[in-house]
Amino acid sequence: MTPQATMTPQATAQPQQPPVLRDGVSQPVFDAEPVRETVWVETGLDGDHDGAVDRVAADIARPAGTDAKVPVIMDASPYYSCCGRGNESELKTYDDQGRPVGFPQFYDNYFVPRGYATVLVDLAGTNRSEGCVDVGGPSDVTSAKAVIDWLNGRAQGFDSAAGGSPVEAPWTTGDVGMVGKSYDGTIANGVAATGVEGLRTIVPIGAISSWYDYYRSDGVSFGFDPVGLANTVEEGGRPDCGAAKQELVDGAPADGDVTPLWTDRDHVADAGEVKASVFAVHGMGDLNVKTIQFGQWWDELAERDVPRKVWLSQTGHVDPFDFRREVWIDTLHRWFDRWLLGVDNGIDREPAASIERAPDEWVDEPTWGGDAAKPTALHPVPGGTPGLGELRPEPGEGTASFTDDPNLGEHDWAQRPDQPSPARTLFTTAPLAQDLRLAGTGSITVTATPGTDTAHLSAMLVDYGPATTRDYLGEGEGIRTLGTESCWGENRPGDDACYLDTEATRSDVDFEIISRGWADLANHESLSRETPLSPGTPYEMTFRLATTDHVIPAGHRLGLIIGGTDNQFIVAPSRPGEIGLDLAKTSVTLPVVGGTAGLADAPAGTPQVRPDRVPPRPHVELNVDER
Repeated sequence: MTPQATMTPQATAQPQQPPVLRDGVSQPVFDAEPVRETVWVETGLDGDHDGAVDRVAADIARPAGTDAKVPVIMDASPYYSCCGRGNESELKTYDDQGRPVGFPQFYDNYFVPRGYATVLVDLAGTNRSEGCVDVGGPSDVTSAKAVIDWLNGRAQGFDSAAGGSPVEAPWTTGDVGMVGKSYDGTIANGVAATGVEGLRTIVPIGAISSWYDYYRSDGVSFGFDPVGLANTVEEGGRPDCGAAKQELVDGAPADGDVTPLWTDRDHVADAGEVKASVFAVHGMGDLNVKTIQFGQWWDELAERDVPRKVWLSQTGHVDPFDFRREVWIDTLHRWFDRWLLGVDNGIDREPAASIERAPDEWVDEPTWGGDAAKPTALHPVPGGTPGLGELRPEPGEGTASFTDDPNLGEHDWAQRPDQPSPARTLFTTAPLAQDLRLAGTGSITVTATPGTDTAHLSAMLVDYGPATTRDYLGEGEGIRTLGTESCWGENRPGDDACYLDTEATRSDVDFEIISRGWADLANHESLSRETPLSPGTPYEMTFRLATTDHVIPAGHRLGLIIGGTDNQFIVAPSRPGEIGLDLAKTSVTLPVVGGTAGLADAPAGTPQVRPDRVPPRPHVELNVDER
C-alpha cells in the first residue's frame, strides 16, 4: 500500500495570480508590513451558558498591497496566553488598541512574505476567546473548524468579542493547512476528522489521536485528569465554566474505564472522514504524548490511502524546528506549496518516511516500514532461575510469578537483566544473528492469576546492548538550547524571526526500553467496565504496546519484562499482591519488518549492563500539561 496517493485530494482553489516560484518553491515577494487584525468567529456553541453564542478570537497576519487571494496556515492553540509556544515559550502580544503584534513561532515571518496568511486561533475559553475549554471535545474542535468555515463563507465573524460589525474574508482562497505541536496538533487531527471542507492538509507534531490514551491505558490511569489541563489553559478557571469542568470530572473516572467522554474524544474512530493530506511528526522517545497516538492514527489513515508523510525522530516531545531545523523548514515549505498553492513540486512522490536511527543520522524510505511489518509472536520460556527465562518463537510451558511493588518501576526492572527480582519477570532472546527491525504497534497476551482482587500489569520491550542515542530521557528530551540564534523570515517590530539554535544531546547506554504497555486485569472482558477479580483465578487479557520504530542490532538481545505497577507511569491498584503467569498461554506479538531470521542465535556473549551506561530515569512532567 503506498502512502502517497490513491485517494484523490480535494481540488485546491487557485489564487487570483500564480505564486512567484524559484527553484520550485514560492518566494518572499510580499515585503510590505502585513495586515494584522483580529476577527471573532461564532462557533454556534454556548459553552459558558450565558445565553450568547461563543466567539473565538482568530489573530490574522496576511500579505498587504495585493489583490491575490491567499491560502491560510492555521495554528489553533489553548497556550497563547498561559504557557507559550515553541522552545522559547512565546506568547501572543498586542498593542495599546488590542491589535495583534507578536505572533509566536516563525510561521508568519516566513510564510506571509511568500503569499500565505497566518491565522492563530485561541481555543474557546482561552486568551481572548469566549466559552469554556473541554480538552479535546466539541468546544475545542469547533473552535478551529468554525474559523475554517468563516474563511470559506460559512460562518459569521465580527470585529469584536461582543456586538461589533460583521467581517468577511474576501482575501483568502479558503484553502487551509493546520499545523502545531502537542495540543495544537491534536486539534488539527480532530478538525480533519470532521471532514470540514477547505482543510487541505494537516501537520500534527507529537499530537494526540485519542485523549483516552493520553490519560489512561487499557483500564489503568496515569494519575492525572483533563480538568487539570483545562484549569491550566484557562489560567485558573473561568467563573462561568464550572459546569464544563464538572463534566470533565464526571466523565473521566479514576478507575480507567472508557466512558462517553473518552469516545467523544477519539479521533481515530473518525479517521474515515479525513479529506486532508497528513504530514505527521513524532518522537519515538516521547513519553508525554506517547507513540501509540501516532501509530493508531497512521494505521487508520493507511487503511484509507490518505496522502501522508511521516518523520520519526529519536527525541522526546520536541518540535522538528528544534531537532532538524533547516531541513524541516524546507520540507514544510514545499509541503504547504504543494497542498495549499497547488505547486507540482513532487514532494508527494518523494520518500514518504524519514527516520532518525542515531543522533542526527536520518534514513529515508519510500513507504514507512510499519506499513509492511508482519505480526510475529514470541513466547516466554522459563529458564534455570525463577523469574528469568528465554523469549523464543516456539511456545513453552511452565509458570512464573512476581509480587507487585508500587515503589519500583521500569528503570528498576530493566537495569539488571541477569539477576532475578521478586517484582518482575524477564525473558530475553539469544543474541541476534542479524539486525531485527520492529516498526508498528505490538501487543501482549497474558494469562495472569492475581493473588488479591485487584491487579495492574505493565509490560515493556528492551533492547539490551550498547548504543549511543539521543538523550530523550534527559531534561531537554534530546536537545540542548544554545546561545546563538538563526533567523527564518522577515523581522518586524515586536515580532522577530530569530530563534535560539539547538543541538542534539547524546547518551551512551547498554539498554533501551523501546515499547511499553499497561493494563488493569479487571478490564480483561471490556475496557468500558471492570469485572471483579477472584484471587486464585486465571484471567486472559491482551493489551497494547506502544508504537515503535527501532532496529535491534545483531549481537543485541531483545527482552520482554512483565511486572505490576510501573511507578514511573501508572497508579497502583488498591490491593497489590502476587501475580502468577501461565507462560504457555502468554505471548508477545511484535511488528517485525523483513522476516524473523534475525531471531536465530548468534555467536556473541551476553551483553552486560554497566552502571555508568544505565539510562537515567525519565524526566517527564506528565501531570502538568501536554505542551
